[in-house]
Amino acid sequence: MMKSLLSSFRHRNFRIFWSGQLVSLIGTWMQNAAQPWLVLELTGSAFKLGVVTALQFLPMLFLGLFTGPFIDYFPKRRIIIAAQVLLMAQAFVLAFLVWTGAVEYWHVLVLATVVGIANTLDMPARQSFLIELVGREDLMNAIGLNSAIFNTARALGPAIAGILIAALGTAVCFLVNGLSFLAVLASLFALRVDEQIRPGRPAFRILKDAGEAIREVRRTPIVQTTIIMVALVSIFAANFNVLVPVFARNELMRDAAGFGFLLSSFGAGALVGAVSLTVMSRMGPKPALLLGSGIGLSLFLIALGSQRMYGLSAFLLALCGWCVVTFYGTANTMVQLNTEDRLRGRVMSIYTMAFAGLSPVGSIFAGTAAHWFRASTTFAIGGLICVMVFIVIIMRRSKDAYQRREW
Repeated sequence: MMKSLLSSFRHRNFRIFWSGQLVSLIGTWMQNAAQPWLVLELTGSAFKLGVVTALQFLPMLFLGLFTGPFIDYFPKRRIIIAAQVLLMAQAFVLAFLVWTGAVEYWHVLVLATVVGIANTLDMPARQSFLIELVGREDLMNAIGLNSAIFNTARALGPAIAGILIAALGTAVCFLVNGLSFLAVLASLFALRVDEQIRPGRPAFRILKDAGEAIREVRRTPIVQTTIIMVALVSIFAANFNVLVPVFARNELMRDAAGFGFLLSSFGAGALVGAVSLTVMSRMGPKPALLLGSGIGLSLFLIALGSQRMYGLSAFLLALCGWCVVTFYGTANTMVQLNTEDRLRGRVMSIYTMAFAGLSPVGSIFAGTAAHWFRASTTFAIGGLICVMVFIVIIMRRSKDAYQRREW
């Protein structure tokens, strides 16, 4: 059991990379908690906070298709290092501006855009780099272990940030985040990977290379359908950061502590999902697991929007957390394993556009629907839309088609 759970750790490169990510992600989530607090201190406006959040994701939506060719053409480790240095510089600049009292709202807007641009390169590069560290057999296990530290950091980072903000202010959180990148940079430099440029590599043409990735997705139905489902969930079912605060305050009548417990419930479910994903990794990414977790998420959202009990809401959010991690982890693995090696970076850039680039669209949907209806109703609407689409996909899928890499 334990050997299966930690199978990716038999690869030296992954052990080093994973350790660096563990430290850096805690710093990242500290900044993710401190930055909204800073914006509210500067402006007192929820709308302006939403603009900052959107700017961190919009570059992925508009630039993701064109960054993929860079990721496939140049060594991925070097791209990740460059992105991490840019993110580290952004954190240090923000820490300096806050510490000196010079920070203004427009500074945060510019630096949030820098984060978005860096992540447009960093996210697909890191995701497609995993298979070079562990191979195809352990890819799903590695994705599960990465998800485990991501969700652990999501639980620890904001809690640490809250203590530091109360004692020392937001600047220290940005400073700690900047320093945390030293760990991931050290791990990246310690990796032993082949970065030699192969002879006969075709010339670099960004539009032609991006078009080739689109054609690869279109001619591989299992990849195309998976990315469509990821986009669907990102828009309609994964808007917890927008809806949970409104749901907790306006409908469950809870204070900040009660809201925090709801988020912790979601995080606990997500962590269990990450662990279970590593256990199931030996079975490989099964379409049944992808569709089952997607339908489960949809049904739990409908149930969440149909009641007003605090304890039951926490339990349903935990189940949603499990489904979200299982769904995205399975989808990530399925896309990578069904993509040619030379196209993986470009295809994962398209996946990142669906996974993270559409977050602003989902936020607009959630915010608008919650304004005109209620947060609980919005949960149910999103779940209903998703479950209907998943049912259509299941009806069209056949076992023989899947064996031909189709749905």
